Amino acid sequence: MGERKRIPCVAGNWKMHNTVAESTALVKELLPELEGISSVKSILCPPFTALNSVAKLIRESTIHLGAQNLYWEGQGAFTGEISPQMVAELAEYVIIGHSERRAYFGDTDDVVNKKVQAAISAGLQPILCVGETLEENESGRTGEVVKRQISVGLMDLSKEQMRGLMIAYEPVWAIGTGKAATPEGANQVILDFIRKEIAHFASEEISEMIPVLYGGSVKPDNAKDFFDQLDIDGALVGGASLKAEAFVQITKAAA
Repeated sequence: MGERKRIPCVAGNWKMHNTVAESTALVKELLPELEGISSVKSILCPPFTALNSVAKLIRESTIHLGAQNLYWEGQGAFTGEISPQMVAELAEYVIIGHSERRAYFGDTDDVVNKKVQAAISAGLQPILCVGETLEENESGRTGEVVKRQISVGLMDLSKEQMRGLMIAYEPVWAIGTGKAATPEGANQVILDFIRKEIAHFASEEISEMIPVLYGGSVKPDNAKDFFDQLDIDGALVGGASLKAEAFVQITKAAA
C-alpha cells in the first residue's frame, strides 16, 4: 500500500433542498462536529438562496462554502442566471457539470468547459463532475465517456489553472439510486481514465496533486470502503449531506 498524497475532502451537495431557515438549522448542527475534524476539508454547497446565510455562519470556522452551479458570462440579459462574480462574493468552490445539470438542463461538455474557465477567472475553485450513464457503463464505454468529459472540460486551461481543480467521479447510474459503484471499480476508473487523462493534458505531477472525489450513493456504512482506496480522496455527498449525523459520520470516515 502506498501513501495518500492529497488532503481528504467531503463536499455536501444539498441540491434543491432546504429553505434559508432549514439551511441555517443544519449548519448550526454541523458546525461543532465538523470543526473537530481538522484533517478533512469540509465543503457545504447549499442552494443559491441560502449561500449568504451559510457564509455568515461558517465565516470564522474551518468549513468551506461552495455553490452548485453558475453561468459563464459576467453580466448581461440572462434572466435567472448567476454570474461567477456573484458566486465568488460568497463562495470558494463551485460544482460544475453535475450529471443532473447535464441531463436536465443541457449542459454539454462545451458548456461545462465555459463554466470551468469562467469560474477560475473569477477566483473560484471548480469541482468538475464526470461520469457515465448505466447504458454507457454496460456497453463498456466508461473510459471513452470519462476521458471525453475530462479532455473537453479542461480544454484551454493552463497547467497553473488546473492546480486549483477538484474532480468528482459520479457514475450516473449510482446517483440517488442507492446503488453505489464498488470501491475498487471506482478507484480503477479514477486511476486509469481520470488521472491518466489529466496527466496527458498537464503533467504527472498535477495529476497526482488534484483531489478526486467519488459521488454516488455514499452513506456512512460504505464511506470507509471508498476512502480506503488510494486514488479516492473523499466524496461528493448528495442525500446523506442533508442529515447532520450522516454527513459527520462520512467526514469522520474520511479522517
